[in-house]
Amino acid sequence: MKKILMLATGGTIATLKTGEGKIPQLTSQELLRTVPEIREICQVETRQLFQLDSTNVHPDHWKQIARAVSEAYEAYDGFVVTHGTDTMAYTAAALSYMLPGSRKPIVLTGAQNSISERETDGRRNLLDAFLYASSACAWGVTIVFDGQVMLGTRAKKLRTKSYHAFSSIGYPELARIRDRKVYPVLPLPAGLGRPQPALELDPAVFVLKLIPGVRPDVLALLRPAYHALIVEGFGVGGVPYYATADFAREVGAWVEAGKVVIMTTQVIYEGSDMSVYQVGHQIKQAYGVIEAYDMTLEAVVTKTMHLLPRCPDLAAFREQFLTPVSHDILLPAGEEGPL
Repeated sequence: MKKILMLATGGTIATLKTGEGKIPQLTSQELLRTVPEIREICQVETRQLFQLDSTNVHPDHWKQIARAVSEAYEAYDGFVVTHGTDTMAYTAAALSYMLPGSRKPIVLTGAQNSISERETDGRRNLLDAFLYASSACAWGVTIVFDGQVMLGTRAKKLRTKSYHAFSSIGYPELARIRDRKVYPVLPLPAGLGRPQPALELDPAVFVLKLIPGVRPDVLALLRPAYHALIVEGFGVGGVPYYATADFAREVGAWVEAGKVVIMTTQVIYEGSDMSVYQVGHQIKQAYGVIEAYDMTLEAVVTKTMHLLPRCPDLAAFREQFLTPVSHDILLPAGEEGPL
């Protein structure tokens, strides 16, 4: 019987109703007691890392989770992290970069309703997380939710209330769970082992979502405060290229200042391709911005935070950003950077 460490961080799954709304209050042990079948699957030990609504989780909490997993790595066969759904995809992506290539599973799960309620998805999700963490096919950082096992770099929350809250974007699910059985979809990849923890992050990253008529001077206001800018463009990666080209020049000023500029798309599915239209092609060719292609926004943000402290210049950052980690990016043929 495998030995799994459960790390609890709060979230909806652990909430109780109060006069001011739902607040995470249930401890890791209380969560575990609601699903006694877990004890039939594996040996479980628990730790309460913190007790937060996930809207309050930030990079320092990612470090806390990653450190807890790293310090306990040799003593357990896998890990289950209970977490709020609102920022779970960010945490899963961040852990994928902070603890890369793990042979042992690091499984995040949560719920849309508190596990204390009669109508809840919490008990099923928690049981499924332990089923997957205890299975022979489990590896890496994943989110287990509504019977799906998704890579941490590919999962995204798409629904605010439905139990089918998460989807894997641009990449197949690793496995599916039905009737308390795990059905692998993809084989174990080669080269897995004990991850070398990389806990340093630079949170000075800003995401700018473009709207028609956006004023380019906002870029000048942001530049002193941030080390990287992620621009969510239109469609396949279009950016405004008005007659004055002010927006493009402001992007160029970021690059000239030695700061990272990454272009992605507001569209969830199928990714960017800045070569398609002149408005994207010009700004990429003229200023050398980095294109995120089919990466999720959560992966783009957390990979950028992960790489900023490790890359001495923009060339090194570009190379590392375009190097796939846990299938986070699919590059078109001929794109710079190792495949």
